Amino acid sequence: MRFDVLTLFPGLFDSYLDQSLLKLAIDRGLVDVRLWNFRDWTKDKRKSVDDKPFGGGPGMLISCPPVFDCVEAVQADGPEPGQLIMLTPQGRRLDQKLVSELSTHKRLLLLCGRYEGFDERIRDGLKPLEISAGDFIANGGEVPAMMVIDTVIRLIPGVLGDETSSKYDSFSESGLLEYPQYTRPREFRGMPVPDILLSGNHEEIARWRDEQSRQRTEKRRQLDERGA
Repeated sequence: MRFDVLTLFPGLFDSYLDQSLLKLAIDRGLVDVRLWNFRDWTKDKRKSVDDKPFGGGPGMLISCPPVFDCVEAVQADGPEPGQLIMLTPQGRRLDQKLVSELSTHKRLLLLCGRYEGFDERIRDGLKPLEISAGDFIANGGEVPAMMVIDTVIRLIPGVLGDETSSKYDSFSESGLLEYPQYTRPREFRGMPVPDILLSGNHEEIARWRDEQSRQRTEKRRQLDERGA
């Protein structure tokens, strides 16, 4: 699967692309991540990509020309165009259902905003799928773009060492949070591993895990409702 990241700060991805599962997936040819800088499509000597908003207001907006030119050039850099995504707090919230939908695409283009965001005509003209990492404001779209990459690659066959791993992640199929898990030592600072996990009774363990998932999910929902 190919990811094209369109950003003003491609250097933010240098360390990210050189770590953990993502690096292994890239080295094995399962994932391809390409970085593009909006400034490479500017026309002036200062390589300006932003300007003051009409009507006044704080901050600066990313202007249309470099973004349109960049998107069109990147879309043409391949046998077929990809799904264009704008990372924005105004978009559809990223959840496991959306991640599953994104994993069906062969190619994703990730638009990373900065400053006060994009000129509205970028939305109107390019019609990207708008995705939000959550109800908060980040400094830019780069970290949310990493979240999209990180979550989607887990569903690409061959990326995870154990092909069943993603099946048991929180929210994967049942919509439930993952059950508690433990490893050695059997007891740590007065906290023992539940006896059921040491019983060897796989049927009982499966039932216990299912019940724990349901209890944890219900508790989280109650906390979320109180917070709302």
